[in-house]
Amino acid sequence: MFKITPINDKDLQKEYAKSCEAEYIEGFFAYSMTDCESGELMGFSQFEINESGGIIADLKTKTGFEDDEAMFILGRATMNFIDLCGKHTCYAKKDAGEEKLLRAIGFKSEEGGLLVCDMTGMFDGKCEGH
Repeated sequence: MFKITPINDKDLQKEYAKSCEAEYIEGFFAYSMTDCESGELMGFSQFEINESGGIIADLKTKTGFEDDEAMFILGRATMNFIDLCGKHTCYAKKDAGEEKLLRAIGFKSEEGGLLVCDMTGMFDGKCEGH
């Protein structure tokens, strides 16, 4: 089992970014995914929300950790938060995470060098083709 939590401590965000081979980005939101029993970091997402929508900069595992299903859940939890903030378009940097994962969580097309996902209806319980 694991839990996904927002990171409010910027020093912890820096530490987790480093553990996941990501660059800490000041001012960005971040989520951690940790093992419930050990508290060990499993994965990390880092993102921003602006007038255009959400932008996922990082969706990465801790070095040496592999669990596609857990990372899928972390990615969708990140996207759900962006959607709950009223932004129904999400972008991801092409190197934000593994391409297979980014495609699996819903990124379909490219725009301006970013992957794009229209999240309209994705989290309303009906899925609308997502």
